Amino acid sequence: MIIETYAEEEERELKVSVRTSLRASSIDGSLSTVFSNITGGVLLSSFLIDLGASPFEIGMVASLPMLANLLQPLGALLSNRSHSRHDYGIWTFLPARLIWLVLLVGIILKGVNTDLSRELVYLTLTLVITSNILAAMGSASWMSWLAALVPVKLRGRYYSVRSIVSNVTGLLCLPIASFIITNWQGGSITGYGLVLSVSILAGVASLTCQHLMIDVNPQKYQTKYQAEPEKEQHQINLFDHLIAPFRDHNLIFFLVYVALWGFAVNLSTPFFNLYMLENLGVDITWVTLFSSLSSGANMLMLLVWGRLSDRFGNRPLLIFVGIAIAITPLFWLLTGISQVQEQLWLYLIIFHLFLGGTWAAIDLGSNNIQIGIAPVEHHATFFAIVSAIAGVSSALGTTVGATLAQYAHYEGIFGVFFLSAIFRLVAIIPLIFVHENY
Repeated sequence: MIIETYAEEEERELKVSVRTSLRASSIDGSLSTVFSNITGGVLLSSFLIDLGASPFEIGMVASLPMLANLLQPLGALLSNRSHSRHDYGIWTFLPARLIWLVLLVGIILKGVNTDLSRELVYLTLTLVITSNILAAMGSASWMSWLAALVPVKLRGRYYSVRSIVSNVTGLLCLPIASFIITNWQGGSITGYGLVLSVSILAGVASLTCQHLMIDVNPQKYQTKYQAEPEKEQHQINLFDHLIAPFRDHNLIFFLVYVALWGFAVNLSTPFFNLYMLENLGVDITWVTLFSSLSSGANMLMLLVWGRLSDRFGNRPLLIFVGIAIAITPLFWLLTGISQVQEQLWLYLIIFHLFLGGTWAAIDLGSNNIQIGIAPVEHHATFFAIVSAIAGVSSALGTTVGATLAQYAHYEGIFGVFFLSAIFRLVAIIPLIFVHENY
C-alpha cells in the first residue's frame, strides 16, 4: 500500500514537472519569435535596403539560412552523442544569438562614421549565415527534446497551442518594432539597432526558460527505446541510415516534391516585400502590418485545416491548396493595373489574409504527411534529409530569383513571379504519386 502511494505521488510529481516544462517551452517559443522576427524577415530586409543593399544581397539573406539546414543531420548526430539536451542547446543557440551583438556595435560605429554602409551589409550577411549554422546544429536536438517531453495524447493540442502563442507574439512584435524603426529620431538604421538589442535580450531570456524543463539524456533515452540493443553496431552505421529513405519509392516522390516546391516558392517569395517597399512605395510599417495580418489568418485557419486533414488526409490538402498557392505570384502582376492601384491597400490586405490562411494548410499538411509516410525506425533520418533537401532547393530558388531580379530590374521581378507560378504547379505533380499511411 505504501509502495502504491509512493508510486502515485511520484507519477503526480512527474506530471507536474512535464506540465511546467511545456509551459516553459511555450514561453521560450514566444521569446524566440521576437528574436527571429527582428533578426530576419521583412525588418532585416528593410534594414539592408536602408544600407543600400542590392536585390541579390537581399536574396542572399533569405537563402543563407536555408543552406544552413544542410548541417541538421550533423547536428543530430552530435547531439545524440551528448549527455544533455539542455547543455547541447545552450552551446549552440546561445552563441547564435549573442553573435548579433557584433552588428549592434557596427550600427553604433556607423553613427560616428557614415561610410560604413557597405561594410554593415557584408557584416550582416556574415552574421546571418554564422547564426543560422549554429541554430541548425541545435535544431534537431531541440525537436527531439520536445518530442520526448510532450505526451503522445497531447501532442496535437500542445503543438497547436504553442504555435498560436508564437503567432500572437509575432502579430504584436512586428508592428511595434516597425513603428519604432520608422519613427525613431536618430533614423531607421539606429531604430533597428534599438529593436535588435531588445531581440537579443529576448533570445537570451528564452534560453533561461529551458532551465525549467526536464532535461533528457540522449544516451539513456535511446537505450530505453532501442528495439535491438545487441545490434548497436548496425545503428552506428550512419551511411545505412542516410540511404534507407531512398530505397522507398513513396519517400522518393515526396522528396522530389519537397525539392521542386522549395525551389519554386523561394524563386519569388523573398521578393514580395522588396517589391512592396521599392516598387509600390509601401511604408515599412504597412508592410509589417500586412505580415501580421497574414500571421493572424494563419493562426485562425490552423484549426480549420487540422480538422479537414483529419477527415480527408494531408495529401489532398497539399494538392488542392497548393494549386491556390501556386497562382498567387500572378496576383502581383495585377498591381500595375490602374483600377487596382486606386484600391491598392484593400487589395494588399485581402491578398495577405488569403496567403496566411492558405499557407497554414501547407505548413500543417507538410509536417503531418512526413510523419505519416516515414518508417518509424528512420524518422529522425528522414526528417533531417527533408530539411536538408528543402534548404538546398530553397536557397537555389532564392539565388536564381535574386539573380534574375538583379539584372532585369523592375520587369525582371514580374518575370520571376511568373516563372515561380509555373514551377509551383509543376512541383505539385509528384504529390499525386505519394501514398499516405493512416
